[in-house]
Amino acid sequence: MSRPLLPLHARGALPALLLAATTWPAWAGTPSPNGPIATFAQENAAAMDRMMADMAITPSGDVDRDFAAMMIPHHQGAIDMALAELRHGHNDQLRRIAQEIIVEQQQEIDAMHLAVGQPLSPSAPAPTNPSRVPATNPDHP
Repeated sequence: MSRPLLPLHARGALPALLLAATTWPAWAGTPSPNGPIATFAQENAAAMDRMMADMAITPSGDVDRDFAAMMIPHHQGAIDMALAELRHGHNDQLRRIAQEIIVEQQQEIDAMHLAVGQPLSPSAPAPTNPSRVPATNPDHP
């Protein structure tokens, strides 16, 4: 019976990610469970949960396909977290970094799809206006 694969770097980070996902609102000083900080924390926790679940693949026997199958959701997780920063963050430098993350990670996702002969995702412009950034990625439920 094959076990789901989880990249080595994610295995070591998993306890820290789980701790951060479960304690973040407490140490962030959330004034209310429905405030903007809590919303940001919920979006990030959902992005990390989705990323970790999607990275847990059943080995195919093809190292390259398995690598891409794990790294694509890893990169999508970074995009989803960057979108949350654009929706809720106020620091201009971090917002620019978030925009760069979105562009660079999507380029790497596309390169991995091409490398293993998969079709590319539909293209969309990088979000620049927080009021136009969707709460969820329609291509990644």
